[in-house]
Amino acid sequence: MTTQHSTVSEVMTRDVVTVGPETPFKEITSVLSSHGISAVPVADEDGAPMGLVSEADLLRKQGEQPDMYGAQAPPSGWPHEKAKARAENAAGLMTAPVATAHADWPVAQAARAMDRHHVKRLVVVDESEHIVGIVSRLDLLRVFLRPDEEIRDEIRDDVLKGMLRLGGQEVQVQVHDGVVTLRGEVDKRSTAQIAERLATGVDGVVTVRPLIDYNIDDRPAKD
Repeated sequence: MTTQHSTVSEVMTRDVVTVGPETPFKEITSVLSSHGISAVPVADEDGAPMGLVSEADLLRKQGEQPDMYGAQAPPSGWPHEKAKARAENAAGLMTAPVATAHADWPVAQAARAMDRHHVKRLVVVDESEHIVGIVSRLDLLRVFLRPDEEIRDEIRDDVLKGMLRLGGQEVQVQVHDGVVTLRGEVDKRSTAQIAERLATGVDGVVTVRPLIDYNIDDRPAKD
């Protein structure tokens, strides 16, 4: 028996609203407002992602508008940011290339991709690179809403009994607000370390407190 980790397909939004590269500024604003979203993917004729237009992209135009006295805002930002402020359609407004994910990715892999690309969301594509969903930071955090009882049962049954072949008495599992405490005694130090590592990877676990004693220190001897 192996632990099952949540994938992007389980948490992503599937009914994705998209716009085309020629979609006008005003229509994009309407799309964001009517659907209650903060960004929209730009797709080509085949449904493949070309970029992403966010509220921040649209607000650059507002920042370039004259004030109440008619004074023009001083130019600021990088050239591509200034170009976005003058853009009239999605092609000129979008951020490209867009960061993508695949539906079968584990949630942790998607989280690492967001961090690496410094983005708040990923466009999910299939094997043909067509848009099939979108996943946000909040979507990825849903795994931490998992009940403590489910986390405890998975660690006890799948990790300790199923993977490490431990009986029910060697290590006890307690979970409170996603914090796991492993308490007990095993034969080898390596077993205690593996138990901690596997428990840490279970969906919904915030952290693991390892309080497992061992009889044999089986670490490799140093030269």
